[in-house]
Amino acid sequence: MAGKLSFSLVSPEREVFSGLVDQVDAPGVEGDFGVLANHAPFMTALREGVVTVIDGSARRRFDVHGGFADVTPAGLTILAEHATEVATA
Repeated sequence: MAGKLSFSLVSPEREVFSGLVDQVDAPGVEGDFGVLANHAPFMTALREGVVTVIDGSARRRFDVHGGFADVTPAGLTILAEHATEVATA
């Protein structure tokens, strides 16, 4: 197994989420993408949409409005212009 991905979601106001997770799906300007642990490094701009954080059977969703995603050997950091967690029903 690939292990856990270190993920941080940051908005100008605060750190919205930080932790070790299995996968993150995000809305890139060139299309949606998913990141697992040990992903190849890349950087992309984000469009408005939903970031989904998957850890085991748990899923958390965050609305994001613009920003950037940066995948490095250390993990994934999303710097969003605006980010809020979506309430689950």
